Amino acid sequence: MTDIKAEIREFRIGEKIRALRQQKRLTLQELSDLTTLSKPLLSQIENQQVIPPLATLLKIAKGLKVDIHFFFEDEGNRQKYVLTRSDEAPERIFRQTSDDAARPYIYHSLAPGLRHKHMEPFLVEFEKREWDDKLLFKHEGDEEFLYVTEGELEFHYNNEIISLHSGDSIYYDSSQLHGWVAVGEGRARAVAVLYSRE
Repeated sequence: MTDIKAEIREFRIGEKIRALRQQKRLTLQELSDLTTLSKPLLSQIENQQVIPPLATLLKIAKGLKVDIHFFFEDEGNRQKYVLTRSDEAPERIFRQTSDDAARPYIYHSLAPGLRHKHMEPFLVEFEKREWDDKLLFKHEGDEEFLYVTEGELEFHYNNEIISLHSGDSIYYDSSQLHGWVAVGEGRARAVAVLYSRE
């Protein structure tokens, strides 16, 4: 079984958030106000007790005025590419937490460590569940591309509901309310790419 806590420590997302917050001279309460996330949750993330789901990480990135890529960069990494073989497990796994249980997915970074990326690719696994409006979220200034590799997804975008099957893809402005849920038989998998325009 994977030691999730060890993975968090190795990736140092909490440390990066704390260092950047302190550099910007923000208190935890001020960051809470900027992100609408609770102060205790932010503290747990900074202390590497909680793995932040992607939507939570996006809120923190916006609050700190950095691209989400900041959290996946390795300052010591000088390589120009990241190769991920089909028979290799993705290096990092981020799971939903009890603090954000409404996010029914697991995501794997497909380009960990590479510096100064403009895009952030993920392999995302969606759990089958009933739709809930709590799954809707948005983040300003970003665009996303999603390609379904397995299963069936129900994509909610503003007031539309779109069914996506294996081989389907969608490119959208993520500043609009959106959310996904797996439907049909079992879980669904997709490749998602986030792009920050700022």
